[in-house]
Amino acid sequence: MSDTANSGVKQSFQLKSASISLTALELYYFDDHEFETDLRDKISQAPGFFKDIPLVISLDKYEGLDSEIDFFKIIGTCRRHNIHVIGVRATNDDQRRMARGASLALMPGGAVREKPVAPEPVEESADQAHQAPAVTSAPEPTPARIVTQPVRSGQQVYAPEGDLIILAPVQAGAEVLAAGNIHVYGALRGRALAGIHGSESARIFCQSLEAELVSIAGHYKIPEDLQDNGWKSAVQIQLKDDVLVVSPLDKA
Repeated sequence: MSDTANSGVKQSFQLKSASISLTALELYYFDDHEFETDLRDKISQAPGFFKDIPLVISLDKYEGLDSEIDFFKIIGTCRRHNIHVIGVRATNDDQRRMARGASLALMPGGAVREKPVAPEPVEESADQAHQAPAVTSAPEPTPARIVTQPVRSGQQVYAPEGDLIILAPVQAGAEVLAAGNIHVYGALRGRALAGIHGSESARIFCQSLEAELVSIAGHYKIPEDLQDNGWKSAVQIQLKDDVLVVSPLDKA
């Protein structure tokens, strides 16, 4: 009989909460051949963005018959393109049953934002009314990572907690990522991914938009989507109603 539990040896693992940026594929209907064709087209637009990403199948806007969904075919098609389906956001019991049958995790739906409830007034005693309010120290903000040199092709610069500020150009083939905002005081020609842990309030600012890809909280656009709106000018990019919006900095 092993006495490992009494020998002071730590457990083999610990469970901790983690913030992970996931990409959701909103499925409207499913046809095996059309699905693979459309997937190839998306990957060809930004191959580096899709390589080895975890993917969630969202059925929030699904309009077809549940019986037409084949999670095994979806998983197989995605795996052939180095995309890993890890879960399903289902809307009914049949969809949940099929997801379990394909060994996929059941993901929660979008968070419901409730209106704040005003606190009820509390009567104070005479002694409490004359007491000084308690002073609490606010947590220190996460410092931004500042880069002063150009980010060259093949380089990756990562700010895992706060903002990323780059006082130079980001060259084509380079990649910059941040949990918060990204500021580029120069031309942005590579890939910029802000809000990588899911922060939808993150923004991207640059002096000249020439990017290969921009992304906020998993929502992305490629040059074909950007060239008619703020291309080669100073802009900010933000997420509004699940759509990336580009606006000139002088009108922000």
